[in-house]
Parts: sequence; structure tokens; C-alpha cells
Amino acid sequence: MRSLCLVTRHPDAARIARPLELAGFSVAVAIPEDLAGDSAAPPASVILLDFRDVPGSAITTLARAYGEAAVLFALVPDDQLERIAPDTPVDDFALLSAQPAELARRVERSFWRRHGVDSENFVRCGALTIDLSNYRVTVDGESLVLTFKEYELLRFLAMNAGRVFTREQLLNRVWGYDYFGGARTVDVHIRRIRAKIEIHGHAFIETVRNVGYRLTPDARPETAA
Repeated sequence: MRSLCLVTRHPDAARIARPLELAGFSVAVAIPEDLAGDSAAPPASVILLDFRDVPGSAITTLARAYGEAAVLFALVPDDQLERIAPDTPVDDFALLSAQPAELARRVERSFWRRHGVDSENFVRCGALTIDLSNYRVTVDGESLVLTFKEYELLRFLAMNAGRVFTREQLLNRVWGYDYFGGARTVDVHIRRIRAKIEIHGHAFIETVRNVGYRLTPDARPETAA
């Protein structure tokens, strides 16, 4: 899940892919034209955009287009930062001339702030811990057994903790756009996941009435249905 898409058409930016791979990220390099139309949101947890390739009028729109991904701008010293409004939804900036270790750390920090995944590839949400490397879920240190789809749904909610998703969004993100099952599929899986993870008095998945679900370490049992 430590995936990064580097969007650039400049060789001096493309060379930083290797240091990021050494830091544990799976790196794909794309040019801006590759991300046009329906493919504008690649399946990556971090997007590193070469600021030289971003038109001033498109900065905010482009940064918002990537949904849950952490978005960083890759800069060169003479970039015109005044083009970036204070409310631009970007997580951080990184100089291409920086040492590889500094660049990797900035990406790591943005990844952690956005997804709650630490450098050891764990997602922690209160007493709930997901080991992404070993597909292992624990609550208060107790290992749980989930099916693959239950795990994928829980992982997605945990990596976007606090955010509400409709059943249709969860179907698209977890099952895929070509899945023809109904929203009832999500409800069934949520019920099964709750039966397994909500032990020792914990309640993690909250139902938002008439909307969908969200995962939070502070959900109270009486709000979870």
C-alpha cells in the first residue's frame, strides 16, 4: 500500500524514483498527459506532482482530484510559489535538489499524516492495529481472522479513519467498478467485521444514518448499528 505516483515530464525529477523505492515505496512515473480524463486519479497512496508541469489555474483543481492520496509538490528553487494559494489542498512541498533522505522523510510524513501508516507499515486506530505487510489484524494485541474482502474493507476504512463513505463508494473502492453486487453486500461485510473486531468493549465502525460508514477509534457502542 506504500505506492507513489511521480507525475513529471522532466528527467531531473524522474531520477528521484530510485531513492523513494529504497525508502519502501512502490513508485510509478507518469507524465501529465497520462493522467487526463477518467484516469486522472491513479491508484497510489502518495502523488508527487512536478510543480513545473502544473498550470497556475489548475493547481487547486489538480490537488483535489486525487481523493485520499497524500499530495506533494516537487519544486525547483526558481519555482514561483506565489502561484500557490494558502488554502491549496496539498500536504507538503519537497525540493528536487534536496538530499534523498530528506525527500523520502517528507513523503513518509505526508503518508503518515494522511493514512496513519507508520514506517513499519502498520495502521493504528485506537486498540485496532493492521499489519499491512503480513495481512494481520489485532485488537488489544489479540489476533483476529478475517476473510480477504473483510480485511480489504477494514483496511480501506482504517486508512481513511474519520471519513464517511457511502455504500456505493465502498463498493467501488473495495470491490471495484466492475462489481455488480448491490449495496447490501457492504452491509453484510460490515456486520461480519464488527462481530470480529468489536471485542473487549470496543466499537470502531460507526453508521452514519442515511449516508454510510466511517471508522473511528472513539466510536461509541450505542452509535454503531
